[in-house]
Amino acid sequence: MNLNLLITALTPGFALAIIIYMIDRYDREPIQLLIKTFVFGAIIVIPTIFLESMLSGFNIFGGLLGAAYTAFIVAGFSEEFFKRMVVMRVAYHQAAFDEKLDGIVYSVMASLGFATVENVMYVVFRFSDVESVGLYRAILSVPAHMLFAITMGYYLSMAKFCMDDNMKKTYYAKALTTPMILHGTFNFILMSENAFLMVVFIPYVIYMWRVNLQKLNQYYQESKEINGHDGV
Repeated sequence: MNLNLLITALTPGFALAIIIYMIDRYDREPIQLLIKTFVFGAIIVIPTIFLESMLSGFNIFGGLLGAAYTAFIVAGFSEEFFKRMVVMRVAYHQAAFDEKLDGIVYSVMASLGFATVENVMYVVFRFSDVESVGLYRAILSVPAHMLFAITMGYYLSMAKFCMDDNMKKTYYAKALTTPMILHGTFNFILMSENAFLMVVFIPYVIYMWRVNLQKLNQYYQESKEINGHDGV
């Protein structure tokens, strides 16, 4: 195994996890629970691969329809479903999950655990002879997983702290469908190999950063107001 490639593959996920941890400065989560969420996010790569393989067998479409099926169903649904499951099983019902920002923090940790293993698979093994893959995935793919997770965590927190049972179910569903759509669109643009769609790829990435940073800032400001002191 190439050590340099391994470091290249691991660095983006670890770096973004540290950044999210530092952003959660007013009521930081237990480090053990964060690590557990990250690790289980990494582990669910295994069942995700099996589900993606099974769903790929049902892809009877060709061209753009086939690409859309793979992007939204095979990758988008499978990956976001298991990431959400990790947050629900590991962190959602913990006492430490006591403010809305926590939903984003735990979702990002689960997602970055997944993205880190996926990155190792691509950078170290599948495309070890293509030097640009590590840089491309560090700039686009791994941060994209974080952005999908911000949306997931945003709605999971809405569900957790909502008193209306019907709205709770709606937010819980949105915690899967919305990141699935974001994820699927990201993959579909790249997989389509369509010149027109590629033109909108960078604007789409900018859009994802904009709307998700707004969600993150909203909950950050709420955390600041609730706790009213600097974190340590």
